[in-house]
Amino acid sequence: MAEIKSASILILATDGYERSELRVPLDELRKRGAVVKIASIKTGEIKSWDEKDWGDTVPVDLEAKNVRAEDFDALVLPGGQINPDFLRVNEDAVQVVRDFIKSGKPVAAICHGPWLLIEADALRGRKATSYHSIRTDIRNAGASWRDEAVVVDNGIITSRSPEDLEQFIDKIVEEVEEGRHNRRAA
Repeated sequence: MAEIKSASILILATDGYERSELRVPLDELRKRGAVVKIASIKTGEIKSWDEKDWGDTVPVDLEAKNVRAEDFDALVLPGGQINPDFLRVNEDAVQVVRDFIKSGKPVAAICHGPWLLIEADALRGRKATSYHSIRTDIRNAGASWRDEAVVVDNGIITSRSPEDLEQFIDKIVEEVEEGRHNRRAA
């Protein structure tokens, strides 16, 4: 169990992440005292998608292939359509998700971010939410899809869209402070 002010949180993303879904958790979790790092499947910087066009960038702290789940207290997966689609076909990125699921640490995915949870086979038999356009994907992965701002199932946090960011961040903080969860590995 870690207090948020002493927690270390990893955000996994690549080019095309929905700007608000990375920036808001990054800024808010840092404001609350957490150390937040960005991992990606490439080095340098990654570029956001901001509503209808490319947005700003964030620097990458480490490559997905070098991530060790034991170094962090939680994993955050921002959405957008582009970002999780690139990540879910990258074995290093999917392995990061599997490692966090296996660890019992909180894993939080918003919008299209649950595509990575699907690829890691982490949703079977669970309750989850997502952006409405991938609800069938969530159901086909064996989860019970809910149209709710935030759904938590044994430390796996899912959320629908940028409109739900406040509740999403509050739930990340709550789950980090709650600690590890005993759950089946992906």
